[in-house]
Amino acid sequence: MPNLTIPVEETMFLLKEVFGLEQLNTLPGYEEATDDLVEAILTEAGKFCTEVVLPTNRVGDTEGCTLHEDGRVTTPSGFKQAWEQYVEAGWMGLTVDPQYGGQGLPVTLNVILNEYIGTASLAFSMYPGLTQGAYAAMNVHASDAIKNTYLPKMAEGKWTGTMNLTEAHCGTDLGLLRTKAVASDDGSYKITGSKIFISAGDHDLAENIVHLVLARIEGAPKGTKGISLFVVPKFLPDSDNNPGDANHVSVGKIEEKMGIHGNSTCVMNFDGSTGWLVGAENGGLKAMFVMMNEARLGVAVQGLTQSEAAYQHARDYAMERLQGRSLTGPKNPDGPADPLIVHPDIRRMLMTMRSFNEAARAFCVYASMQSDIAHKHPDEKVRQQADDRLSLLTPVLKGHLTDVGFDNAVLGQQVFGGHGYIEETGASQFVRDARIAMIYEGANGIQALDLVGRKLMANGGRGIMALFQELGAYVEKHAADEALVPYILPLKAGAEDLQKATMWFGNNALGNPDHAGAGSVDYMHLFGTVMLGYMWAQMAEVATKNQDESRKSFFDTKLALAKFYMERTMPTTAMRRDRIMVGADSLMALPAEAF
Repeated sequence: MPNLTIPVEETMFLLKEVFGLEQLNTLPGYEEATDDLVEAILTEAGKFCTEVVLPTNRVGDTEGCTLHEDGRVTTPSGFKQAWEQYVEAGWMGLTVDPQYGGQGLPVTLNVILNEYIGTASLAFSMYPGLTQGAYAAMNVHASDAIKNTYLPKMAEGKWTGTMNLTEAHCGTDLGLLRTKAVASDDGSYKITGSKIFISAGDHDLAENIVHLVLARIEGAPKGTKGISLFVVPKFLPDSDNNPGDANHVSVGKIEEKMGIHGNSTCVMNFDGSTGWLVGAENGGLKAMFVMMNEARLGVAVQGLTQSEAAYQHARDYAMERLQGRSLTGPKNPDGPADPLIVHPDIRRMLMTMRSFNEAARAFCVYASMQSDIAHKHPDEKVRQQADDRLSLLTPVLKGHLTDVGFDNAVLGQQVFGGHGYIEETGASQFVRDARIAMIYEGANGIQALDLVGRKLMANGGRGIMALFQELGAYVEKHAADEALVPYILPLKAGAEDLQKATMWFGNNALGNPDHAGAGSVDYMHLFGTVMLGYMWAQMAEVATKNQDESRKSFFDTKLALAKFYMERTMPTTAMRRDRIMVGADSLMALPAEAF
């Protein structure tokens, strides 16, 4: 897309006026994250993304990555130059611990930065995104020796990271993986096996690539209990911590994908490669889940990015494209036709997209602030509450935002009509790129099962009960505010639908687990719809109190979008509730051979 507005004003509104930046800059170590500094960082990030990252989007899609005969992988034109500028500007270390050369700012800022970069170029954003996840897992579980070797280079962006989980025969069922690890006398291991679908598996952006690899040590228990995690660099670090000898890591092929062509998704082969254990032996999944949970929030953001990019692209087209006349009379009488924006159905699509985008952005900021609180707050009880909330919401964020993000990319394409199906307009790229977010980092059906099967009843249901109490208290507090009635009543109805569905699972799923499986996706989306409604209610609350005439237009827009969401999207919670509560009987009625 030729034009892109990075939503810095929208983000600062959320940070300063809706949630309160003091939630972050009063945490130990985050005192420097003042309003002025945060706004300056985000403004510069917006400029960087439009000037440096955005030009990589279309070329990345059309050129893709190349595996050469000598085993080298090169990225599309302009990627390496953009990466060098990204590294030079210090973006990679924005939230990294200063001990490893980072700036030590709140994780929330990194989530916001990832939104900005991903909206400009999703494929490019995956290179730093995978590195951030690998850094997080190693920072929590690796030994000091490993951390001191790898994390400073990764914080700088000189080395990048990957996660190697999936194998051709096992997909999400990691208990079936076959990659093996054989112990060496020096404490290292020899890793042998093949992994597929490895995003950013190899490329020419960094001087070394740090692979985190799940493998099974000889003699380990079967299933997931026998999986360990290893750090396996492409090049072995020498005595000066520079890339040394090659480590028998090679690319089998670059996957031919539907989208995200600018990211090198590789088959990775490890042939007796040297690796070092990260965390405890047979504790690989626990260590990798640090990376996976961070990645799932990152993928949720990706759903938002493609919805936002598709919205802006479609909006610009709808404002300029002349076609047909308004149902209420010409709005462009001196022209041959009216612009598309006058037509109610075009507005329906654009309003659906935008009302989702702004609430989804709020949801991502809200969730990332929970992460910062969970890691930094001095009160253990507050940390626990924030951790409970983030754990509960992670599958909702990943599943709901990526499913709806894809739907919205399709809506954006629909605004273009036939031109949306033609590659030169660029509308189809958002559809193709958005599709993967529903699949990787755990397909959305898996996210829904995780939510219903594990997260709801974790710690005796402590997280979901706390959320219900918070929603109930918010509704009760504002129920008498006449200006907020259009937003509070739909939120109340949606929250009640969520509670009824939750209770139904509690009463019916234990006796027949298929009831949980049959309703899990509807429940995930019911949950997501309510949370976005909660975000809109809080934004509307701020908007109704505005006394600044210079910002009237900004807040009037907020209230119009909030009302649209409450009237057009929130009623779907009743439909979801009803579908959940019919159970699994009709869904499971056909014998397998009848299919």
